[in-house]
Amino acid sequence: MARVAAIDCGTNSIRLLVADVTSHEDGSHALRDVHREMRVVRLGQGVDATGVLAPEALARTRSALVDYAAVLRRKGTERVRMVATSATRDARNREEFFAMTREVLGAEAEVISGEEEARLSFTGAVSDLEPEEGPFLVADVGGGSTEVVLGSWNGTTGQVEGARSVDVGCVRLTERVLHSDPPTGAEIAEAVRVTRSLLEPAFDAVPVEKARTWIGVAGTVTTIAAVAKELPRYDPQEIHLSRLPLDTVHEITSRLLAMDHDQRAAIPSVHPGRVDVIGGGAIVVRTLAELLAERAGIAELSVSEHDILDGIAFSLAQYGPQSHQH
Repeated sequence: MARVAAIDCGTNSIRLLVADVTSHEDGSHALRDVHREMRVVRLGQGVDATGVLAPEALARTRSALVDYAAVLRRKGTERVRMVATSATRDARNREEFFAMTREVLGAEAEVISGEEEARLSFTGAVSDLEPEEGPFLVADVGGGSTEVVLGSWNGTTGQVEGARSVDVGCVRLTERVLHSDPPTGAEIAEAVRVTRSLLEPAFDAVPVEKARTWIGVAGTVTTIAAVAKELPRYDPQEIHLSRLPLDTVHEITSRLLAMDHDQRAAIPSVHPGRVDVIGGGAIVVRTLAELLAERAGIAELSVSEHDILDGIAFSLAQYGPQSHQH
């Protein structure tokens, strides 16, 4: 058994998973959570427009990493892998970010490709599902990008058949199109057009018609599930492996888009850091739902609390020598 730490630094949030990984003789691995934490740091603030990481965004990220490093020491973590996604791929001053992570964490942050991001997300998302429910279409809706990946799962390893990463996510779409509060009908129509124009080529490239089960992961999807369930507070156990009919996805999206900032902030299960971008994220999820209904006849969304973080932790079990010692 090894105690490992996975850190996922996205466009909107930075998340930590400390887990014990047990490796079995058949080559499979089991994860047991020790600690999970999420902070909204909005690292991608303004990157779409300026091409650089904002100083205040870097400062917020540093503060979270300082706290995470303290957790790793307290928990006796043996290995850590930090993955950075869309915002850092796009930023001209990304070296500032890497220098900061080396200094604070004592480990390199890896900027992974969209395809690697998809593979890790897939592994994490399907790890609690039954193989016969596949093939699976996993959609990871992030702040700056969305990954769609089709594959199967035999109970020990994921086999990816096709994957694409597209530059649309809750932060990017909100900053680019949804300028009013609440957004106007014209802004919503433009956001839908932009999202569809980016997702359709991905669906052309990935054989989504083979999918039997659609799994949505990451904060936008889990927040929509929490709102649909009218939870008095965010509860991962209530959300993990829950299922939403597509009608519900449409209804929640319409409701969120009709609300202003204060009304969204009053929903107890919506994290304060998601209040201003959840409408944009919901448009991405609703568009995915429409495309999957059209192309694969899928009528519901399965929600997983397990995602790229779990995939990163699994990768530390499988590729231990490549990981960073803490």
